[in-house]
Parts: sequence; C-alpha cells; structure tokens
Amino acid sequence: MSTERKDSLGFVGIGRMGAPMVTRLLRAGHDVIIYDTNLQATAALAAEGARVAASPREVADAARTVLMSLPLPQVVIAVGLGENGLVHGSAVKTVIDLSTTGPQAAGQLAAGLQARGIATIDCPVSGGVAGAERGSLALMMSGAPEEIERARPVLSVLGRPMYVGERPGMAQTMKVINNLISVTALAITSETLVLGAKAGLDPDIMVQIINAGSGRTNASEDKIPKFVLTRSFDFGFALGLSAKDIRLCLETSEQLGVPLRVGEAVRQLLNAARDKYGEQADMTELIRYVEADAGVEVRGQAAGPA
Repeated sequence: MSTERKDSLGFVGIGRMGAPMVTRLLRAGHDVIIYDTNLQATAALAAEGARVAASPREVADAARTVLMSLPLPQVVIAVGLGENGLVHGSAVKTVIDLSTTGPQAAGQLAAGLQARGIATIDCPVSGGVAGAERGSLALMMSGAPEEIERARPVLSVLGRPMYVGERPGMAQTMKVINNLISVTALAITSETLVLGAKAGLDPDIMVQIINAGSGRTNASEDKIPKFVLTRSFDFGFALGLSAKDIRLCLETSEQLGVPLRVGEAVRQLLNAARDKYGEQADMTELIRYVEADAGVEVRGQAAGPA
C-alpha cells in the first residue's frame, strides 16, 4: 500500500486494545501514525513500523482517517475536541471512535467534529484483548451510510463490522447493552459457583455441567475456566472500566425511563468489588468479593493447592 497521506491511518490510544489493533493494521499493509501519552507503548509499535506523532492534532494533520481507542468519555472528548485535539487537524476527514463512551458523549463528539466538516463513525468493539489480537472483534457501527462503507475495509481488518444505525450514539447504546448482559452473566455465575463451593461441590465439575446445560454463557465457557478456576485473574479488562460501562448503560436506561432492576443489582456488586480491590483489578476478580462474604474459594484443579 502507498504511504501517501491519503492512504495513511491515524490511531490514538495505544492501550491493551489499541496496541493489537494497530499491529493488525500494520501487518495488513497500512501506514499508521499513532499517539499515546505512554511512550513505552508507542515505542514498541514504532519498532513494528508505526510513525509516532507528538499530539492528537499532529495525527490529524497526517491522516485522513483517524481511529481512537480510549478508556473514558472525558478522554475521548479531550482528544477529539480539545485544544490540541483531532478537530484542529488539517488532513482528517473521518474519525472512527472504537471506545466505549455511551451515547451522550458520542453525540457531543459528533456535533463538535461535524462543525469542522469532519465525519464521525461511532464504532465500539466487543471481544476483548484476545479478539483484538485475532482480528475477531465485533464492531458496532453507527454513522452516515456512505462513511460506513468507506471505512468498512479498514474495520474488517479488526473484526466483523455490523451496522446499527445512522444516528450518533446508537452503536454506543448497543455496546453498553451488550456489556451489561456480559457482566450480568459473570456476576450470577460467580455468585452461584461460590454457593456450590460452599455446599461442597467441585468447581470443575460444576462448570462442566453448567456448560452442558441451559446455564451456559460466555462467562461459564471462557472467563470462569480460564481466569477464575486457574486463579490467574488476568482476563485483561479492569473492574473500573467494567463499572464505567455499566454506569453508562444504567444512565441511558434512566434517561429513557426503562428500569433495569437486575442491572442495578449488578452495578452495586461491581462497584463494591471495585472499591475493595481497586480500579485496575481484573474484572474476573469480581468473584473474590463474593468468596470473601462466603468464606470459601472457587479453585479449580488447574490452580493447584491453595
């Protein structure tokens, strides 16, 4: 692929998700200009062929299309619309936001960029770090259909793009709904496994039976066996970020007048675990909060003796 400016991509946010996504774009032959405050992260990708910019604006001066993968709504707004943000770039025409920000922030970002003639594609992703590495992410897209079609070849390098709707924030609404479902499955599976362990059931056998029956979920098939029964707790997504996503979903439900009673209970459990173990604790450590109350540990054979 040519490295002329029209073929270059910008990417802001080189975290756990952003780094493997940039790697996939580089290996697909794209010229990628990156920015992050973590210089160690950008240096690692520079060694793979990425060009490093000194600011979001410098990225937007070099690339017609800029992708963002950032942790919090306020960070997305600052990078997109701030003093040295993408909105001031001389080359950028389309911003693709891969972050999870909620519909309100997505609307604010789109309006601010549109005022400068820059299109926005709201495109949160699902699939975790493993999905980012494999290129198997689910990408939920909302934006103008013509912009979506132009971006589809790039997004297809990262996973499976799926169109949600045209209005800014629609994909964000879909994403936080998906995340609430996922975390609810993890929460109830964690609680019931602790119950079973307290009753003397073997955790490995419990998971085998759950996965052979109607209780099977992504939590029981993936997160629990790999990261809880092993006691590794290294799924790769922080409790603080998970709590943020659930907050965004509950805020949306409140704005629309749709009570989410189960969702509220999950939010309380997640917040309690985050407050006890810290923002950066792995989301699979949610079970440790339930275990502490019960005085029992859900430990699989793979974890070895306590």
